[in-house]
Amino acid sequence: MKHRIIFAMLMSFTLSLVMSAWITYVNIGVRSDFVSIWMHAWVLAWPAAGIISFIAGPFLHGLAHKIAAKL
Repeated sequence: MKHRIIFAMLMSFTLSLVMSAWITYVNIGVRSDFVSIWMHAWVLAWPAAGIISFIAGPFLHGLAHKIAAKL
């Protein structure tokens, strides 16, 4: 369980950080307040990504194994 929690935190941190940067860039471009807007988006995104990662992670891990076995 400890591994699952740590993995969910690290994965959600990485994905939410990169995705919030990308979506902020697509929506507003690079402006003088880009980092501030990006960090606000990331602070909102990380908790949601963490919960989703923790809940959906085991199912998606199993699904990935099934798909890989068929390829």
